[in-house]
Amino acid sequence: MKGFGLSLILFAGVLVNGQDLKKAEELYQHTDYIGSLNLLKTTKSPHAEALGLMGRDHFMLGEYKQAVDCFQRAAALDPAKSEYQHWLGRTWGRRAETASPFTAPMAASKARQYFERAVQLDPGNQEALNDLFDYYLQAPGILGGGLDKATTVAKHIAELDTAEGYFAQAQIADRRKEYDTAEQHLRRAMELAPRQVGRVLDLAKYLAKHGRIQESEAVFQQAERIAPNSPKVMYTRAKTYIEERRNLDLAKSLLQRYIQCSLTPEDPPREEAQKLLKQVSTGV
Repeated sequence: MKGFGLSLILFAGVLVNGQDLKKAEELYQHTDYIGSLNLLKTTKSPHAEALGLMGRDHFMLGEYKQAVDCFQRAAALDPAKSEYQHWLGRTWGRRAETASPFTAPMAASKARQYFERAVQLDPGNQEALNDLFDYYLQAPGILGGGLDKATTVAKHIAELDTAEGYFAQAQIADRRKEYDTAEQHLRRAMELAPRQVGRVLDLAKYLAKHGRIQESEAVFQQAERIAPNSPKVMYTRAKTYIEERRNLDLAKSLLQRYIQCSLTPEDPPREEAQKLLKQVSTGV
């Protein structure tokens, strides 16, 4: 009976930890990263899943050194899980963006290595493939980037998601200054996924970038019809206007609405919207 009682106590402890983890994940999904982190910190010996969530919380708070520590501990406990390698890549990527010119190359190389490792562990990890593609597309050859590598990854992306594959091809064509081809790929991606508002926004931004304002506005309106009151549509449209220094009153209104929305970790942080709002309000 004593042993049975001990088992019940241990089981109860696991159950509580599971409930805490579920609650912490809910807080994370509602962008309450501090609340999620505080709840997880009460766990004396966090398992890999809890450490991974703590890492995501730190990442979203801009605490990249702490995030790396959490993801490394999670990966040590579950070395075969692609997700932790992918988040390590993302975190080292952010550290590269915020590092000095002397340390940024090292951080960028680490990001690439972790992205590659994530894809090796799970070739079906589409988010890791997308980030590896972005790295190859943007990084110079000395840091392991290159259009040839990006093209190879784009083919793998297309095998998993045809529309996403066309989007990747559009970025390669744009980098090669094949603008008509890039537009064709973006339109094809939108045709294949007509209800995915992100595909519509990709085309709207591209048309605006190339000075085709009326066409861009028509596509933005299409995005709003697909996803009325979408935070993603509000933010993307406002940012496009600010970058082009037009429709600034509308951009300001869209950002004010965005800040009041219920956001997810997939949306740009409110802090970024507030920076843009300050920029448009002060005219800087």
